[in-house]
Amino acid sequence: MIKKVLNCLAFATLLLSIATVAYGQAPNLGTAANFVLFTTNGAITNTGITHLTGHVGSNVGGSTGFGNVDGVMHNQDPASAQATADLNAAYGELDAAIPTFFPALLLGNGQTINAGVYSIAGNATLNGELNLDAQGNPNAVFILQVEGTLNTNASSKVNLLNGAQACNIFWKVEGAVGMSAGTKMRGTIVAHNAAISMNAGDTLEGRALSINGAIGVNGIFAYTPLGCLAPILTGPNNPALASVECFVLFAGIGPVTNVGITTVTGDVGSNDGLTTGYDPLLVTGNIHPIPDAATAQCASDIINVYNTMAAIPYDIELLYPAQFGNNLVLTPHVYIMNAAVTFTDSLFLNAQGNANAVFVFHVNGAFGTSTYSKVVLTNGAQAKNVYWLINGAITINDYSIFNGTIISQGAINLMTGVTLYGRALTGIGAINTSAINAVMPTNCTGYSIVEPIDQIICEGNDASFSVTTTGSNLSFQWRKGNLDLINAGNISGVNTSSLLINNASALDAAIDYNVIVSGPSMPNDTSNFVSLIVETPPVITIEPVSVSACLGDSISFSVSATGTALTYQWRRGLVNVLNSDSISG
Repeated sequence: MIKKVLNCLAFATLLLSIATVAYGQAPNLGTAANFVLFTTNGAITNTGITHLTGHVGSNVGGSTGFGNVDGVMHNQDPASAQATADLNAAYGELDAAIPTFFPALLLGNGQTINAGVYSIAGNATLNGELNLDAQGNPNAVFILQVEGTLNTNASSKVNLLNGAQACNIFWKVEGAVGMSAGTKMRGTIVAHNAAISMNAGDTLEGRALSINGAIGVNGIFAYTPLGCLAPILTGPNNPALASVECFVLFAGIGPVTNVGITTVTGDVGSNDGLTTGYDPLLVTGNIHPIPDAATAQCASDIINVYNTMAAIPYDIELLYPAQFGNNLVLTPHVYIMNAAVTFTDSLFLNAQGNANAVFVFHVNGAFGTSTYSKVVLTNGAQAKNVYWLINGAITINDYSIFNGTIISQGAINLMTGVTLYGRALTGIGAINTSAINAVMPTNCTGYSIVEPIDQIICEGNDASFSVTTTGSNLSFQWRKGNLDLINAGNISGVNTSSLLINNASALDAAIDYNVIVSGPSMPNDTSNFVSLIVETPPVITIEPVSVSACLGDSISFSVSATGTALTYQWRRGLVNVLNSDSISG
């Protein structure tokens, strides 16, 4: 028996060791994991429009030709020095991994491989499609040790199957890496003492890292991979908008005007100028044609919102505001652009699956878009979580689709056919719209209530209904059904958060008490219907009467009474009568 147990344990240990070797061990990239393109020694150059998510840099060299990068440029600074040390350590781990598979020099052509350490003895070529199958294990690690160069043919692909993740794929290459146009590569490439080049239309989900070699790219799309404990980007917290939340178009100082057929969901107004040209039938919300209490509150709140947002520190500076858009992909961060922005074509905001992720853009200058420009929300991004803080005049050109709340200190022009999912708000400047569709990104109330509850009391006692509210400058109107109550008789507090009914009687009983809560923003909020049950004591209204009968006749006694939830018990004298063969009821 003991021998059998020992044999089982030995077999289990062997299986475990085989599994460990087969799946390999992912190296620790350290801070190098934050870079999408990095070399310890060499230049990094770009031609064409390249979109990158992740840091870019060289520890001995410079970066040239790049447009806006969704990351930080690090050249010859402490971050690049640390990444150099971390990358060298990671290379050592990859080089020391013991291979268990030895494929041919030609990879792809529909080939499928499972997790493990692969050693390719010479110059490798990727052609067609190479499938990496994790067999249902999202932690499966693939290490491909290429002892020569690595080249890809045009439109070759690395596909991930059954839970495989790009963050667990590593290419250790001893020679140069060259990717032909249209390649879709996945994994972290570490080139040792060699250059990396990527061509037009290439996509890299991973990283291109070189130890002592230049990196050149031309019109590619590359991004650091998700998963493997990579931090989840959330962006900053949403700012508290207060009454600003309920306006879709607002000017603190300046008129708000419209021409053409414009539809609006949300309030429209100005606190220092007229609001004209908006058809009430096409506005879901309040039009404030002249300044009033609501616009005064919004004018005060917008200053606080602007200052709060301006104080949020930025993560990433987009260095080329004149090249903004052009199918740029950005992730949840606080961005800054320190010049006038020319927004061309499309911008993609990628929430990376986090529906609560927040995007904030600081623009120190004017902001203008091309016709048919688009802000596109992907992977869970929501318009209510996108904010544009713009210190200058704004023009959203014809037929553009724009997502997010604009908080400005300048004039705003929304041109013909614009669709705005958000708000256009300015502290100083006119707002002009021309046949647009503007939709507020949240269901605005500006306040909330905790519902009242049903009441049961005895007649003659006092009853009260209350609501708990959040918000400011609120008013209340208690009702019975659709009928407004007034302070009279035994009723008081009809215009407060608590309704009081003194010495309640059956006449006060009802199942439809409710309150309308109003504030400086629309729409109003109406509570649920609640009931008041007034229990009255029993009162006999018709007494039973004496009955004479002959032996064997049937007789009955009856009584009428009023009261709540009455029960009856007949007696003979002081003794309760029971139902029997001759007695019932």
